[in-house]
Amino acid sequence: MEGAMRRGAAKPAAAPTVVSEPALPPGLQVIERGWLSSNIVLCLGAQSSALVDSGYCAHAEQTLALVKAGLQGRTLDRLVNTHLHSDHCGGNAALQGRYAALQTLIPPGLAPHVAHWDPVALGYVPTGQRCPRFTHDGLVLPGTEVELADTTWQVHAAPGHDPDSVILFEPRSRTLISADALWENGFGVVFPELDERDAFDEVGATFDLIERLGPRWVVPGHGAVFRYRAEVLARARERLRAFVQRPDRHANHAAKVLLKFKLLECRQMLFVDCIEWAAGTEQFQRIHRRFAPVADIGEWIGRLTLELERSGAVRRSGDSIFDA
Repeated sequence: MEGAMRRGAAKPAAAPTVVSEPALPPGLQVIERGWLSSNIVLCLGAQSSALVDSGYCAHAEQTLALVKAGLQGRTLDRLVNTHLHSDHCGGNAALQGRYAALQTLIPPGLAPHVAHWDPVALGYVPTGQRCPRFTHDGLVLPGTEVELADTTWQVHAAPGHDPDSVILFEPRSRTLISADALWENGFGVVFPELDERDAFDEVGATFDLIERLGPRWVVPGHGAVFRYRAEVLARARERLRAFVQRPDRHANHAAKVLLKFKLLECRQMLFVDCIEWAAGTEQFQRIHRRFAPVADIGEWIGRLTLELERSGAVRRSGDSIFDA
C-alpha cells in the first residue's frame, strides 16, 4: 500500500495489466491490479485451472471479467488465498457464486472464523473494510505442497504482515508468489504490531526464508512482477530496521494506509465524515490511543490527511477529501 501513497505509483482499478513472462511457470498469468485490490494469479494447466487471491469486493465484477477472459471458456477449479485480508479475498464470494464446483483453500489460522463467519475476528470490522461471506473447502498448509493447475508449489509460512500468511514457491522456475511479505519497494503493514503483538522479528525471519529460497522471479501482492535482486531484500530490511527503532513511524504509516484504503474505495469523503469513520473504526482507535493520545482525533486525522496530501496521495478541496 505504501506505493499507493506516491503519485503515479498505482494503476487504477480500470486498467489491470496481464503479465505472462516466458520464464514463469507455463500457463501462469499475473494480473496486476490497482491498490484497492491485490494482484491475482491465474494458472492454466492441461486438465485444470487455479487462481491465487481474488482482490477487494468493490472490484468483484472486474475480477469475474478478468478471470473469465483468462480462462478462455474453461471453468475455474481451485482458488487459493495467501492470507485473508480483504484486498486478497474480497472476490471469493463472487467467484464461488460464478463457479459452482470451485474448491477454495485458505491458510489454517483463521479457518474457524471463516467457517462460523466472524467479521470481527477476521479483521474486517476493526479495519473498517468489507468482505462478503465466503466458504472454504480445505487448507493450504505450510510445509506442504499445493497443485496450481499442472504445477506443484511449495507452501511456506510467512508471518509478519499477517500472522497466518503463506507464500508459494515453485522451485523449477524459482518463482515466488510473495503476497505482502515482500514487494519490490517494501512490504505490507505489520498489523500485529499495532495490537501490541511482537511481529517485527517475524518479518525478519520471513526475509531470511525468502533469501534461502533464492527466487529468480517475485510475484508480489501489489505492484509489478520483478526479478529478485539482493538489493530488494536489503531495502526491505533497512525499512524494517527503521520501524523497529521508531514503532511510532510504523503506526503513523499504518494509519495513513488505512485512511488511503478508505478513500480508494469511496473516492471522496467530507472531512467530518472521515473523522466520524476513523473514530468508529477500532483499528484507528487503537493506533490513536497508543501512538497519538494527546491529540484530538479530528486534529490527528487532519495531520494524517496533510501528510497524504503532501505526498500526492489525496487532495483536499473545501470540506472534502478526494483520492488522488
